[in-house]
Amino acid sequence: MDIRWKALFVHLLTASGAVLSMLAMLAAVEGKWSLMFLWLVVALLVDGFDGPLARRYDVQVNWPTYDGVLLDLIIDYLTYVFIPAFALFQSGLLPGWTGWIAIIVITYGSVIYFVDTRMKTKDNSFAGFPACWNMVVLVLFALQPNFWLMLAIVVALAGTMFTNLKFIHPVRTERWRTLSLPVTLAWIGFAGWAAWVDFHPQSWAHLGLAITSLYLLLAGIAQEIFPARGAR
Repeated sequence: MDIRWKALFVHLLTASGAVLSMLAMLAAVEGKWSLMFLWLVVALLVDGFDGPLARRYDVQVNWPTYDGVLLDLIIDYLTYVFIPAFALFQSGLLPGWTGWIAIIVITYGSVIYFVDTRMKTKDNSFAGFPACWNMVVLVLFALQPNFWLMLAIVVALAGTMFTNLKFIHPVRTERWRTLSLPVTLAWIGFAGWAAWVDFHPQSWAHLGLAITSLYLLLAGIAQEIFPARGAR
């Protein structure tokens, strides 16, 4: 197949995230939270595959008619931010004014973060929390901590979007990638498992989600505390 058609296919694969986001939103409107998260997990898998494919087939050169970066950002805002924020509010996990604070800081803070040209670091990590609210909200649905703790987590993560704290990209951050990538795949597996069993409180998926989430959340900060040899 001509490489130009392969590049077009990558754009179309990315665009399929819009359909997945609509399916997730329809499930969310009906209060089918497990189904919503299953669609979001599928969208996360698509997002994980399209990036490496886009670089492999150099879509900016071989199909420049479509702006792959802009397309990816549109899909990411829907699946990473907008729908998870709606679910957090509509589900009642954060009642009353706490829910309003959560959706405001999530949606407003994230849209500002997405347009920040300084969001990527030199090692292809993220400067500040990369607005992966789909992952955060899924973990909150699974573990359901005290709502004050949930609110604190949301506000704290939103605040870190505007700092230089480092958060790894599990595919593009080379340091520790041999560990980060399997942990990410494990997180996706645990997330799908938890949603599949309707977030049953006795599911072992919850423990797996907690452990893998802590790694993904803190690995970048740990890399800053313990820099690679010769990095200084």
